Amino acid sequence: MINKLKTAASTRINAIGLPVLALIWVGFFWGTTWIASKEGVRYIPGIQMAAIRQFAAGLLYILFFLFTKAPWPKGKQWKTIVILAILNFSLSNGLSTAGVKYISSGLGAIIAAIFPIWIVIISYFRGERIAQLAVIGVFVSFGGVCVIFYEYLSDFLIPDFRFGIFLSVVATITWAFGTLYTKKKAASYNPYYSLGFQMFISSILLFAYNGATGISVSLSEIPLNTWLAIAYLVVVGSLITFTIFIYSLQHLPPEVSSIYAYMNPVVAVLLGSIIFGEALSISIAIGGFVTLFGLYLVNRSLRKSRKKTNILIK
Repeated sequence: MINKLKTAASTRINAIGLPVLALIWVGFFWGTTWIASKEGVRYIPGIQMAAIRQFAAGLLYILFFLFTKAPWPKGKQWKTIVILAILNFSLSNGLSTAGVKYISSGLGAIIAAIFPIWIVIISYFRGERIAQLAVIGVFVSFGGVCVIFYEYLSDFLIPDFRFGIFLSVVATITWAFGTLYTKKKAASYNPYYSLGFQMFISSILLFAYNGATGISVSLSEIPLNTWLAIAYLVVVGSLITFTIFIYSLQHLPPEVSSIYAYMNPVVAVLLGSIIFGEALSISIAIGGFVTLFGLYLVNRSLRKSRKKTNILIK
């Protein structure tokens, strides 16, 4: 009897606890990649940096699965891989990396935080049922991000930022569609192996764009700081955190798994204060509290849905 209770408790922790911990990991470490991206694009075009990052990460993924003798994708799975390569990496990651060069970091954080709202809107028009408390939590958290970066809200009106705003908004929309598509297709193929092919294919497309436009910088001219930023993005941002993100996406509803986007700017602000000595204001403290409260509402909604499911099963 005791063993059965222990097994049931362990199963429950794995069912809820591990995906939530995975989401926290994604929220924190993708927040750190924001700083690395900003550092990297100081010296080379954003599209080129995204291409190098995705080529290296994709190649390492593929080599790992070849070494483990995992079966190659087959038939229609390649269609899914190509679509996700375009949505998630060529467009979303490529455009967001390019966009951060043309706008302020605060404005970029606000735009990136729109992503979970797109998830809710797209899911609604697709006829999917979304818990009301989760929707409220999503919008409350977005409000918290806006409070944190309220001084950057006026940046939306700066004409010189329009191109960067356009790139960043399109990036959030394509990422939302890519996330939902990944959630839908994850059961039909190995999403982790697919991730490597997505990155590799997208890097080829981005390199082709760089070559056609002639905007790339010679590899010998790229400074050490940029290479270190790319290395961090490859290892931490892509190889580790993307894998953990796929895991959270498999075990959490999309409107819940997307809330890491609200953790990212909070982490970026705190790290900016610790590493670069940037001042923390009252608005940041209030906005951080509001954001965390919104995340609490989403988490509470998740727990309620889990309880209802358990009652139905019983």
